[in-house]
Amino acid sequence: MQEKENGSMVNVAVDAMGGDNAPSEIVKGAIDAVNGKENIKVFLVGRQEAVEDALAGLSYDKSRVEIVPATEVIETAEPPVMAIRKKKDSSIVVGQKLVKDGICDAFVSAGSSGAVLVGGQFIVGRIKGVERPPLAPLIPTAKGNSLLIDCGANVDARPSHLVQFAKMGSIYMEYVIGIRNPKVGILNIGAEEDKGNMLVKETFPLLQNCPDIHFIGSVEARDIPGGAADIVVCEAFSGNVALKMYEGVGAVLIDEVKKGITVSLKSKIGAALIKNDLKKTLKRFTASEYGGAPLLGLNGLVVKTHGNAKAKEVTNSIYQCVTFKEQKINEKIKEKIRLGDE
Repeated sequence: MQEKENGSMVNVAVDAMGGDNAPSEIVKGAIDAVNGKENIKVFLVGRQEAVEDALAGLSYDKSRVEIVPATEVIETAEPPVMAIRKKKDSSIVVGQKLVKDGICDAFVSAGSSGAVLVGGQFIVGRIKGVERPPLAPLIPTAKGNSLLIDCGANVDARPSHLVQFAKMGSIYMEYVIGIRNPKVGILNIGAEEDKGNMLVKETFPLLQNCPDIHFIGSVEARDIPGGAADIVVCEAFSGNVALKMYEGVGAVLIDEVKKGITVSLKSKIGAALIKNDLKKTLKRFTASEYGGAPLLGLNGLVVKTHGNAKAKEVTNSIYQCVTFKEQKINEKIKEKIRLGDE
C-alpha cells in the first residue's frame, strides 16, 4: 500500500462490502467521485475478487484507485462491539485503521451503523476533549438544509454532550455548508423554556449562555421542515425517531405526488408542463443528494451513508470528505473544544 499522497490529495477509504447494494453501486460511486474531482484517491476496502469484478468495465485513473484486501464482512444483525473485536479483517475495521494510521483522511461506509459508530470511537478515536462523537445528517428544509445532531450515536446523552454537539454542528454548517452564524435550536415538545424532559431543561440554559453558538431556543419537530433552525440539537433516541419519521413521510408524499399527477388526462398534461421544475423540487428531498452523515469529533472523518445507498450517495459522501479536509474542520473543532475547556 502506498503512503499518503501530498497534502492537496484527499485519500478516502471506502467500505466496498457494506450496504444492500455492495459492491457494485459502492464501487461505481467511488469511481464517479474519482472521475469527478482530480484531487481524490479512493481505497476500496473489501474482498479483492468481488471488488475487481465491480471495477471491470469502468474507466478511471488507476493511479488514484487502490484495492485494500479485507476478507470479512460485518453483517447488520451482528452485535457491533463483538464484531469489531472478532472480525479484525473486516472491511469496516481495515478501512477505519487506514484513517487511524494516517494513510486516509476519511472512511465512508453503508454497512452496519453500529459497527461503524463503535469502530469510529475505538479505532479512529475521539479528539481530545470531545466527550461523545455525534452522528449528524443533513435534512432538507424549505430554506435549504438543517443539521440534525445527534441522530443515532448517543442515546443516553448528558447536557454537556449536547453543548458540544451544538459547537461542532455550528462549525460544520458554517465551513462545510457555508451558513454564517448558523441558528441552533434544541428539539423540544414546546417553545416555552419550562417544557421538555430533564435533559432538555438542564441543557437549555447551558446553550443560552454558550458564546460559541447562535442559540434561538426550542424547536418543535413540526418546525424542522420549515427551516426554523440550521442546527437541531438532541440526543440520539429523539433524533433518530425524528429522522426516520421525516424520511418516511417524505417518501410517501413524493409517491403520492407522482400518483396524483397521473390520475387523469388533465393532470398528465399539467404534469408535462411542470415536469422539469417538479423534478428539481423533488430532487431536493432525495437522500442521495446530501451524501452521508458525518460522525463528528473523531481524529479523522467517518461518514455513514444509508444502508440502501446507491452510487450517487456514495459519490456525494466522498465529496463531503473533500470539503471537510479542505476546510480543516477537525482543526477547527479541536480549537473550539480546547478553548471551551479553558
